[in-house]
Amino acid sequence: MKLFVSFFGMVCLGLAAAFYVGFGFLFSGQPAAQDEELVEEERPYVLHFSHVVAENTPKGLAAERFAEAVQEKTDGWVDVRIYPNGVRYNAQEEFDALKENEVQMIAPAFSEITRHDPNWYIWDLPYLFSDEAEVQEAFEGELGGELFHSIEQRGFKGMVFWDNGFKQITLDRSFVIYPEDAVDSRFRVMPSDVLHETFERIGGTTETYPFNEVYQRLGSGEIDGTENTLSNIYSKGFYRHQDFLTLTDHNYLGYAVLMNPSFWKDLPPAHQEAVNEALEEATAWLREESAALNEQALYQLRYQEHMHIYDQNELEKAQWRRALQPLYEKYSGIIHEDVMEALPAAESPYAEQGPHEGS
Repeated sequence: MKLFVSFFGMVCLGLAAAFYVGFGFLFSGQPAAQDEELVEEERPYVLHFSHVVAENTPKGLAAERFAEAVQEKTDGWVDVRIYPNGVRYNAQEEFDALKENEVQMIAPAFSEITRHDPNWYIWDLPYLFSDEAEVQEAFEGELGGELFHSIEQRGFKGMVFWDNGFKQITLDRSFVIYPEDAVDSRFRVMPSDVLHETFERIGGTTETYPFNEVYQRLGSGEIDGTENTLSNIYSKGFYRHQDFLTLTDHNYLGYAVLMNPSFWKDLPPAHQEAVNEALEEATAWLREESAALNEQALYQLRYQEHMHIYDQNELEKAQWRRALQPLYEKYSGIIHEDVMEALPAAESPYAEQGPHEGS
């Protein structure tokens, strides 16, 4: 019996010693350094991504693909949560939310950014780009770099450019081939001074109704026409209230993916690399998807019996450029010189007269 008690006592002492070695820090008041590191490593980074379009739009789908890619590349250590349809913030509220780190990523249209950085007006000047290749060159070249540098001075980190496509003009009564064709017509445009002045300088008037109200406003006759991409014109049903579509390619509708700079700096380098890779993959997918959707939309619109379609030629576009020369001159004094000079000469509205003439 004594032998058993002695053996039992030794076992208890051994267990107590093992417990103290493994968990003694709980009673010492000093945290274990190793556990502190583990707690830090096991804390996931939550990235809230707010945007204002539906999940099934090209931008909405690109956001979902980005989130899935980040989840896979970081093994779940970065958790991207998408808030579509403006469920948390509208197109302007999300800028303040990003600055306050209430969300960590947004993807506003270029025209929305102009309220925060006038250098982005350059995207709204009409007829700057003749095709998608020139747009991509601008995204990836000096112009894109200058614009991201500019927006970073205002508290936002520029990540990548996302595509939608060239904008066209619809109207309920006639084509808009020449500037005078817009006289006395009411157009819905995005909230950009350049867009307002473009139509007002050629005799039209403008409204800035929210995108999800455009179909209703067209149907009620509160506006006569709009400018938008082919995919939006078709998918949102604008064509049902519009008989005339003029293929102008006068502006490019794109988006800038912006992040909160503090959140970005806090991400470990490996996670930053994963986010960049995921954005590159989503961007490449969106570029192809947007082009395909615009092609499909034009095909469908050509088969609408009531829809008349006209493809504006270069001579007709030149008449718009001449009519809008005062607009180019005005905004060359508002947009920073470095940004204007980053625009390739072949794409400059001043190509015929020399850059910055009259500014």
